[in-house]
Amino acid sequence: MAFRVRTHRLVAILVLVAAAAWIGTGKFSSVGSEEAQAAEPRAGRAAGAPERPAATEARALRTVATIEPVFVEHAREIRLAGVTGADKRAVLAARASGVIDNLPIRQGDTVAENDIVMSVEGIDAIAAVTTARATLDQRSQELEVAEKLFKTGNTAELQLIRVRADKAAAEAALRQAEAAADRLNLRAPFAGLIDSVEVELGEWVPTGTPIATLLSLDPIVVRAEVSETDVGFVRVGDRARVRLVNGALHDGRVRHLAREATPATRTFPVEIELANGDGAIPAGMTAEVSLFTRPERAVIVPRSIITLSAEGELGLRVVGSDGIARFASVELIDDTPEGLVLAGVPEDVQIIVAGQDLVRDGEQVIVKTVASAAAGG
Repeated sequence: MAFRVRTHRLVAILVLVAAAAWIGTGKFSSVGSEEAQAAEPRAGRAAGAPERPAATEARALRTVATIEPVFVEHAREIRLAGVTGADKRAVLAARASGVIDNLPIRQGDTVAENDIVMSVEGIDAIAAVTTARATLDQRSQELEVAEKLFKTGNTAELQLIRVRADKAAAEAALRQAEAAADRLNLRAPFAGLIDSVEVELGEWVPTGTPIATLLSLDPIVVRAEVSETDVGFVRVGDRARVRLVNGALHDGRVRHLAREATPATRTFPVEIELANGDGAIPAGMTAEVSLFTRPERAVIVPRSIITLSAEGELGLRVVGSDGIARFASVELIDDTPEGLVLAGVPEDVQIIVAGQDLVRDGEQVIVKTVASAAAGG
């Protein structure tokens, strides 16, 4: 019991000593005064106290880093998948029935325009030409005699008209005989390569029988399809670069662009012409095509500075000479290893490259130019 009394006394003494120490510091008398002193500067600023207003406003402006845009002429690149094909392709067919007595071509041969590639027997047709020519010679002489007699008044005009008609008929008969004889020969309609031969010497063929396939491979043509979104940028004569499946690169030009889409794919056929004088490029080879459209005035910028407007529109944050930040809508025309190629960048502005996501339209900013946007910065 005595121990407990002593413990209570000891605790009471400690509490008394702590209370005396707190009272001695005098803090209890200034509990409201510190809050009043802290509120006094705020009250002074609310009342319009003129102490250092310029420094306070300067601290409120954001500092942004900018670059000077450099405009270049850039050709949009449109990538397509295509396949090589012959400039011209024809399946040559027999023009007359008969036995093949002349077949001077073989698979892989080259022929010139109008060369004979096949002939069939036609003794009757050849003889008909000789007969028609002799008849025409006779009618020509008869007309000469009739004209002399008519001038001297020894023949009637009606007789002269009949002789003239006979000569005209003989001329028509000769042309028909020559045409029949010409159909015995099959000629190449253009210069090219004989890709296949379907008949043999001595074989009897009816009219219309396929004889050979003729290809014109110079120039070679790459055929591809352009999408609806890109067709408006492509023009006949645009430069193209073609990479074949074997890795070979060739430069060419757009020679044809269809004005009607393929119904199944809603794409537009396009043809690129490549020089192929040595015939090294075969038809039917897979190709990767890059079409380069007409150059446009554009700026190449780093990908990191692209931002979106509140409506989700692609653009940049720019600053004019007045130091006001604003959003500029742009058009993405290409994506290159150097950066994004943008059209529609305003003139006489600087592009914000740091802090663009922290400022709003119409906000005054402090500009710090760091570089020029040449080839992506």
